Amino acid sequence: MGDIRIGTSGWRYPPWRGTFYPEGLVQRRELEYLSRSVSSIEINGSFYALQRPDSYRSWFAETPDDFLFSVKGPRFVTHMKQLRDVETPVANFLASGVLTLGPKLGPVLWQLPPRMRFDAARVSSFLHLLPRSTSAAASLARKHDERLDDRAVTDTDTDRPLRHAIEPRHESFRDPAFAALLREHGVALVLSDSAGEWPVFDEPTADLVYVRLHGQDELYAGGYTSEALDRWAEKIRGWSGEGRDVVAYFDNDVKVHAPNDAMALAARLG
Repeated sequence: MGDIRIGTSGWRYPPWRGTFYPEGLVQRRELEYLSRSVSSIEINGSFYALQRPDSYRSWFAETPDDFLFSVKGPRFVTHMKQLRDVETPVANFLASGVLTLGPKLGPVLWQLPPRMRFDAARVSSFLHLLPRSTSAAASLARKHDERLDDRAVTDTDTDRPLRHAIEPRHESFRDPAFAALLREHGVALVLSDSAGEWPVFDEPTADLVYVRLHGQDELYAGGYTSEALDRWAEKIRGWSGEGRDVVAYFDNDVKVHAPNDAMALAARLG
């Protein structure tokens, strides 16, 4: 059976305060609180800007020993550069403190923009660049530029596998050549549930299945019904039974559905 982790995409949301988070809970303790209710969280601040090593060290310290983080790769790589000539930006991301998560470092998510079409050569080049272990990540991190000279983390406590997942948002990625490239490199194709906003790619391509649940009927805001959660639990059991590890993150945060849906799905999976 593969490992199963259910959680939320991010944890720092004002609408959660006084609803999911108890009244009076200070903001700096929100991660600590949520991490006692879910088994994994997707770090999404790293998508908007390079985080600092001290932040990653704090997140490590505030969570249980068996906790797992996924980390979202920077939009500079995916949206601005659209995977072209990104060795230095990826090195900067890896040097920014990601490796300080140690055994709590899970998959790295690369979310592509909706306007980006499939280009086999570009995707292949990017997949060849991605490190498959923390030692390889540390080696690539040493190629960071001068912006990180005073705060780069370019070593790892021990060598561990490092997995990646790609979330395309354009129909052209349904090309069988894309899934073939992912299988060749052992990279997961994200199954994204987005209330019909983006294509659904339900095709495991690695020993990891990465699911993002953006809202059942309303993007970022719609909650999941009991029947929908039952269906997701059944699918996740199936993947796990095939020996695949599964991470699933609720991103329907606007109306505070995400943490409650995550706990409800986790309860169905025992």
